[in-house]
Amino acid sequence: MRKTITLTLILFIFAFFAKAQIGDYKSHTVYIYNFTKYIQWPATYQSGDFVIAVYGLSPLTAQLRAATSNKRVGNQKIVVKQYLSLNAIENPHILFISLQQSKNLEAIKKKLEGKSTLIVTEKPGLGPQSHINFILREGKWKIELNNATVEAAGLKVSAQLSRIAIPVR
Repeated sequence: MRKTITLTLILFIFAFFAKAQIGDYKSHTVYIYNFTKYIQWPATYQSGDFVIAVYGLSPLTAQLRAATSNKRVGNQKIVVKQYLSLNAIENPHILFISLQQSKNLEAIKKKLEGKSTLIVTEKPGLGPQSHINFILREGKWKIELNNATVEAAGLKVSAQLSRIAIPVR
């Protein structure tokens, strides 16, 4: 009987977190889409398609595609790409690194050095290494913003985005 209760409790907890994870990516989608409005890229990035990329397998890719279909950033059409290997990563405007690929953050940063790509992560403790990092606080998704790394990439963050973010020092 005790094993049955324990197993039931474990399954309940797993189901709860699995459901929460799907919903979590809805929050990520809204945030990432809004980054297009509250971050300014250099003039050289303001022509052609506006590329939002996901590195690794993540439900976020499909959600971003659905949320951004027929959307634009200024005159640029938003295109969502998925990269499954480090070598495939090109020069997107925004690169979301899935939790499973977080181990490759340093290699990604090296590959994108000198480029104005906003690097977004979702692993606790990565705020100092990335530009924006999603963290869970009091049951809600928040963002950590590392102004130093964002500015080093040649990006400008609006005051509105800075106000809602948790600053990384």
